[in-house]
Amino acid sequence: MGNNYGNIRTLQNFRDFIESKSVSVVGIGISNIPLLKFLCKCGVQKITARDKKDIFSDGSITELEELKKEIDINYILGENYLDNLKEDVIFKTPGVRRDFPCFVGAEQNGQTVTSEMELFFMLCPAITAAVTGSAGKTTTTTIIGEILKNGGKKVYVGGNIGVPLLNEIENITKDDYVVAELSSFQLFDLNNSSFAPNYTIITNITPNHLDWHKDMTEYAEAKKIIFKNQKESDRVILNYDDELTRSFKDEVSSTAYFFSMNILPEEYKDGIYCKDNSIFVRENGVEKKIIDKNDIFIRGGHNVKNFMAAIGVTYDIVGTDAIKKTANTFGGVEHRIEFVCKTDSVSYYNSSIDSAPTRTIAALNYFDRTEEDKKIIVILGGSDKKIVFDPLAPVVYTKAKAAVLYGATKEKIKKCLDDYGVVQGRKDPAPTIKIADSFDSAVIMAKGLAVADDIVLLSPACASFDCFKNFEERGNRFKELVRRF
Repeated sequence: MGNNYGNIRTLQNFRDFIESKSVSVVGIGISNIPLLKFLCKCGVQKITARDKKDIFSDGSITELEELKKEIDINYILGENYLDNLKEDVIFKTPGVRRDFPCFVGAEQNGQTVTSEMELFFMLCPAITAAVTGSAGKTTTTTIIGEILKNGGKKVYVGGNIGVPLLNEIENITKDDYVVAELSSFQLFDLNNSSFAPNYTIITNITPNHLDWHKDMTEYAEAKKIIFKNQKESDRVILNYDDELTRSFKDEVSSTAYFFSMNILPEEYKDGIYCKDNSIFVRENGVEKKIIDKNDIFIRGGHNVKNFMAAIGVTYDIVGTDAIKKTANTFGGVEHRIEFVCKTDSVSYYNSSIDSAPTRTIAALNYFDRTEEDKKIIVILGGSDKKIVFDPLAPVVYTKAKAAVLYGATKEKIKKCLDDYGVVQGRKDPAPTIKIADSFDSAVIMAKGLAVADDIVLLSPACASFDCFKNFEERGNRFKELVRRF
């Protein structure tokens, strides 16, 4: 990092550093407007805001125009938005790769290339927990926050979810807790010594975002950054049941805890696992019961795993009462197998977050009672992340009575399901497969296929960007259509 940026540790350090610098923010939109406000608050007089898209077409124009009354903002929009990147300090959105030649060249020229999350961790005085993984990270992050709150701690939850943490930095103290969900994109920007959380979790690693990462190896390496700079006294919690995640233990310098749906081998003295329908913590070989699995209000084996990972962070901070209270009351996170409503005796669930086949498999298996098999109409499709759908087909055949396909991947998914349908020896009756010409028509088509006691599940197995800005917008559109029924 140029200009002594890497030595910054306090907000006053940053203000002193930034006040005389030219600043560029690469990647605007609603999510980065809080960063612009923060920079303005820190004394920045002029900002160059760059984006490939027309940022004034997504409803953010009012807020940006209000901000322009406080600070001089020069906009560079369109295909050439990264040309002439000459500013002293460049704040880059996680969706733009840090190894682009323009950023590499900028750093070689002594400019500072950074990100909102990188600056936050440089300034944050609190006890920090960071969570990543291909699936389950949002729920796990939220559960940790709820357990700590129920244990009387002051907690800030954010990162890839919720409010921008940087805007809370003035209020955060060394006695507080910060729980951050981090995507592989964000971790790509945190590969330096300033990022060293006290607790880290990797929930699992399955193929994802291979349209952005060069390959699966790079994706996994990005996830490892989460524990790379931890000290021996810090803790990393890894999924023992995920072979790739389990293999990371040899690269860990902090204290490693595994979590597993089964009793851990005796060689692992520290961990969290299920036994006799309960969740136990083992520390230095000594076993302690934490809660019963039946204490967990939200259904599904994946949510048992999410709670075990969260317990790995919290059990010795707040104790079992706070954990049990959270398990009893936590109802899940929006867009993650979210019950929307029941109409005409048909139940509708929104799991728009499911942007990869592994997530959709987990969502289908969430409905794990025998009487729910073959009652699910699942809506699949969206933009293509270059992930194969083969593992999804047998679960769709087992769990779903029908699949409604839409979006850029609809033909790719149909071929996968059709190919599985001709496999010799397959015993599951084939689900009805329908093709819709739009998202709205897919939802209406799913309704038409449903009868009393059926379940309509939006679990797309794909990203949303062919039709929507993000999975939240997709999920909200689903809920809007369903509630009209």
